[in-house]
Amino acid sequence: MTHLSTLSAGQATVQTVESHEFFSCIRAVSRSLPPLNPLHVFDVVARLGNFTLAAEELNVSQSAVSRQIAVLEGYLQRPLFHRDRRGATLTPAGAAYHREIAPAFSRIVNATQRMRQAAKAEPLHLQVYHTFAAKWLIGRLPRFEKDHPEINVRISTVAAVADFSRGHVDMAVLFGNGDWPGLAAHRLFADVLQPVCSPLLLRGELPLREIDDLRRHRLLVSRLRRSDWRDWLAAVGRADIPVTGMEFSSSVLTYQAAVTGLGVAMGQVRLLEGDIEAGLLVPLFGRTLERRLSYYAVYPEDRPLNYRGRAFLAWLEREVRPYAA
Repeated sequence: MTHLSTLSAGQATVQTVESHEFFSCIRAVSRSLPPLNPLHVFDVVARLGNFTLAAEELNVSQSAVSRQIAVLEGYLQRPLFHRDRRGATLTPAGAAYHREIAPAFSRIVNATQRMRQAAKAEPLHLQVYHTFAAKWLIGRLPRFEKDHPEINVRISTVAAVADFSRGHVDMAVLFGNGDWPGLAAHRLFADVLQPVCSPLLLRGELPLREIDDLRRHRLLVSRLRRSDWRDWLAAVGRADIPVTGMEFSSSVLTYQAAVTGLGVAMGQVRLLEGDIEAGLLVPLFGRTLERRLSYYAVYPEDRPLNYRGRAFLAWLEREVRPYAA
């Protein structure tokens, strides 16, 4: 320990004495405690009055129960049970001993149950992008609640990378290449791009049958995803078409503008499935671009997911399974 080198000889001696006294106290307490596993087995046998039933409750063999009782009897230097064909009855010493320890085990059980219930009552804190939440996650959450009504999910939406250092976030959904130092990343689905528009626009005077028809329509652009149009046009060999139109501060607003018929948006197809199925948006030209970037569920590598997090991650993986097909 680096800081110990700055102590004087007298201070080091005092610290050494205090450490010795501390560990001496610990050893003294340990010597006064009986072996805890045999003590637990004794409590179960005393409560049930039968070695076989105790073995079934503890999910061990009857001989294992007998060995644990023998260990405790050896430690206490006296028999605790009378054994006969009908079962096991406590000796007077065993009955007196059980009266003393039974309340302690009861308190341990009750305290543990309260702790576990409190842990289950804590919400799962999830951080996601606003568009991901609005267009993909929220519509599916009723299915998660049906499977796990005991888990409360609290969602916060930000555009930045999740800050796990403050302890306010259990899991996040990030967009990128999956390489975030210190984070475990589970790929959900790839970013698939395709132009979309309202059916109202298709029924308008200006046609939208060919990619070149985009020149006569307003292109809707999300400020945070300005490159989407250029990437898609380059992929279909039409980088010559200018990306001019109306810009919005978020993808959610961009898609809402498309729904109202203001123009053509470059859609993230996986996030717009609900709008497409509802007939609010129509994918155009039959040409998609699957980028190398994807959505990932992430959490700190040094902080394993608890029950709530594992359940939610397993549910997410089930929800995205159709994309793999």
